[in-house]
Amino acid sequence: ESVFLARFNEGLPALSEVPEFDDAFWRKVMAVKTAVNKELENQRTQKLIGAALSAEVILYCDEELRALLDRLGAELRFALMVSEAATAPLNEADALAVNTDSAGLRLLIRSSTHAKCVRCWHHRDDVGQNAEHPELCARCIENISGAGETRLFA
Repeated sequence: ESVFLARFNEGLPALSEVPEFDDAFWRKVMAVKTAVNKELENQRTQKLIGAALSAEVILYCDEELRALLDRLGAELRFALMVSEAATAPLNEADALAVNTDSAGLRLLIRSSTHAKCVRCWHHRDDVGQNAEHPELCARCIENISGAGETRLFA
C-alpha cells in the first residue's frame, strides 16, 4: 500500500544479546570510529583522499583493542564506513601512522587504488571481474543476482 507501511525486516535473524557485543563493546568501536573520522577529515582537508569510502585504513592497536575490533571480522569496514579496514599489532605501526586520542591506537589511512563500485561506492579489488556486471563489486553482484550477503554486525 505504501513504502512507509511496508516491513523490510521479515526473515532477518534477530541480533542476540551476546555479552561480547554489549554496549561497552560498541562504545569502544565508536571511539575508534571517531578517531578514524578525525584523521579522514584531516586527509580530506589536505586533499589526500576524497570521500571516506575512497579510503583504506590500517588500525595499529594494542592487543586488547585489536582483539575487540577483530570480533567484527570483515565487517569492520562497514562499522568504520571505509572501503577497507584491517588491524595490525601496535608495535608494527608504519612510520607514517598517526597517533590518535585513543590509547593504544595509531592509524594509517590511504586512498584506495581499486575501482569504485557504481552501486555501493566502495572501492574494491573485485570491481570489473564479472563480465555481466563490469562496474559492480562481488558483494553487490551477490546482492542483486544471488542470495544476498549475510552481515551480522554492521
